[in-house]
Amino acid sequence: MNTSNITNYKPKDFAELIGVSVNPPQRWDREGTLKANLTPTDRRYYTYDQYLQFKGINTENDNRQIVIYTRVSTKNQKDDKNLKDDKNQKDDLHS
Repeated sequence: MNTSNITNYKPKDFAELIGVSVNPPQRWDREGTLKANLTPTDRRYYTYDQYLQFKGINTENDNRQIVIYTRVSTKNQKDDKNLKDDKNQKDDLHS
């Protein structure tokens, strides 16, 4: 799964994400264990890939893609034929 640059985290947010105070990531950055990236204005940030690295999840050979599916039903769609067909199919399954 290519998750590069999905999200960047401020040090405080990254620390909260991994369940530690902000001090360990600062120390790991100084020690070179988990180096923070720097913005053009020299602000530190971490990436989603660094989160996965911290969790021990290897995405190097993972070719999956992220797929998002949503369905919104509103009163305006009440007379929509497709919505009725879906409802009828569900009714048939439960009969």
